[in-house]
Amino acid sequence: MPEVDLYLRKSHRDREGVRALTFRAQETRGRQWADDNGYTVRKVWKDNIGAWSDTNRPDFDKALAALADGEVSALWCYAVDRWSRKGAGSVVPLLDRGRRIIADYERLDSAEPRDRRRLIDAAEQAKEYSDLLSYRVKGTKRQQREEGSWVGQAPFGFQIINKQSRKLAHEPVAWRIVLLIFRAAANGVSTRSIARRFNYAGMPSPAGRQWRANMIQKIIHHPVYEGLQVEPGVGNSRVFRPYRSKLGKHVSVLDEGVMPVPVRLVRTARLTVTGRLVPRNGSIRKGRAKYLLTDLVKCVGCGGSMSSTGESYRCGRIAAGAPCPAPAMALITKLDSFVAESFLSRLDSGDPEDELLGIVAKRWNALSRPGETEEAKAALDALKEAEAARERLLRDRQAGIYEGADLLFYELHDEARKTLGEAQERASVHASHVVDISFLLDWSWLQETWDAADLPTRRDLLRLAVARVSVRKAPRPGAKFVGEERVAVEWLAEA
Repeated sequence: MPEVDLYLRKSHRDREGVRALTFRAQETRGRQWADDNGYTVRKVWKDNIGAWSDTNRPDFDKALAALADGEVSALWCYAVDRWSRKGAGSVVPLLDRGRRIIADYERLDSAEPRDRRRLIDAAEQAKEYSDLLSYRVKGTKRQQREEGSWVGQAPFGFQIINKQSRKLAHEPVAWRIVLLIFRAAANGVSTRSIARRFNYAGMPSPAGRQWRANMIQKIIHHPVYEGLQVEPGVGNSRVFRPYRSKLGKHVSVLDEGVMPVPVRLVRTARLTVTGRLVPRNGSIRKGRAKYLLTDLVKCVGCGGSMSSTGESYRCGRIAAGAPCPAPAMALITKLDSFVAESFLSRLDSGDPEDELLGIVAKRWNALSRPGETEEAKAALDALKEAEAARERLLRDRQAGIYEGADLLFYELHDEARKTLGEAQERASVHASHVVDISFLLDWSWLQETWDAADLPTRRDLLRLAVARVSVRKAPRPGAKFVGEERVAVEWLAEA
């Protein structure tokens, strides 16, 4: 009996005004089709992703790969718009190979010659709909950020009272917990201790479960507690950075009269939890890191961080009493020495086109001139946004959006051109800045700098190029440390 795979996809929104079927309902229909047509269901693939999200759908890609490789001869889906956001490019090659594709909602079956063209057209229409929806949603979010409206669910400690402005106000109970977190951290209480104390006291966490140290960390470093609008960090949607407007300025998201966590308290808490400030006798002094690789070294066994314990770096999960399938441990002196030698050797590539050297230059600039670097980045971001805004305006006019409204277009175009000019002027101030990293490119000079540097400087130098250091468990107790066999240094150019 021939086999068929079922592909189910449920958006976080309803389907074009029609209530989307649940996974269970879609699967029931798919299995009924298989029974009626003499097929056996081989596998059920599922994706649960919003309609405006990226076209990368894990199970969809796997289902297509299985169909293309001949693992199965047919693929059933509830609807083409549930099945594909990639357009005809994902359909035509499969049809040319004689694979059978069934779209239940549209009543399309590639086994019927007349349906081939309709399947291709339906896939293209699905892509156009998805692209348009994505464009609208992104545009709306961009405008909301510019206006200081909060995008999404209110963060812990806040609530949205006015749904029109979507400005943030304090949620009294949770805001008290937020202030406790910052005050405790500023006083030198570790994030683990704060979480443990909150759990003991029965205080509710953002997720409604037990507190964890990483939850405390996220709150302390989240820009919203400074009252700032945010956007996802590059390459990581779970890390947020302050949003800057078209003119490169920060945007407030707080309602009138609502105060953020005091600036001094935020700064002290962040510096303290990162070890750069240490409370002492009721005052705060600058802290010094004790170990070279703290926050860089990871355990291969569980993927978690390793902490310094005595004379060794040790799997953090084991140190916290949690299990790890292959806990790593290495002497601090041995691992530090191996990574330092790897760092010095890696920069001595002699290749002027080495991508890592460009990254090192930028990071050294940020490290040595933090104020200038932040201003330059803000100016460049503002320039990119101004250029993009003008391009969007011109594309919209070409598409006929401003037909019959020439006056409005020219007013908007003059405003966009003025904004672009201001952004170009700001960016030009920083364009001629040249970073001298000669000492990093000369091996003997770099070696002398490293030998003469104190621990904080060595830590800074190392982080110019190193993304993480992964350590494997020793092959047996008491085995000699061999860095090449147990340690993998991942460079920023590879991360």
